[in-house]
Amino acid sequence: MKTNYINIYNYFIKLSTNKDLYKDFDREDIFSDRLTFFLLHFAFFLKNYKSHENSSILQEIYDFNFRQLELSIREIGYGDQSINKKMKDYINLFHSMVSEIHFWENLSNQEKLNKFSIFLNHLNNIQFFLDYFENFNQILSKKTLNSFIKSVSNP
Repeated sequence: MKTNYINIYNYFIKLSTNKDLYKDFDREDIFSDRLTFFLLHFAFFLKNYKSHENSSILQEIYDFNFRQLELSIREIGYGDQSINKKMKDYINLFHSMVSEIHFWENLSNQEKLNKFSIFLNHLNNIQFFLDYFENFNQILSKKTLNSFIKSVSNP
């Protein structure tokens, strides 16, 4: 099962490094921008598959992804104290994302744009991101967790 988790993690990494996501930036993208996109993809993933029967596997995926993020931060060269602070900040950011998109389907487009502007406040065209994540959310909603895991592990 661990192989499936690394494939899911790599899938989110691939999505978050998509050059189209950065074309409307008003500055050069940085690590925190990529991390924000990673966390947004992951938040939509958890929102779509959250259920009682999926809770243990989602917890394992959550733990695995944040362990991988911590390893990535270590590779960048942060020290132990910095890593603990950074991870706390990233986990808090992620939980605020999950909270903001919890009732996504019930929000108007303007409310959705406002939610994105909380996390993506340095963009020139936030409508692009709304369209992008609406499409991503729709793709996720058409698959079960099991089929998603299988399709990601067998590209």
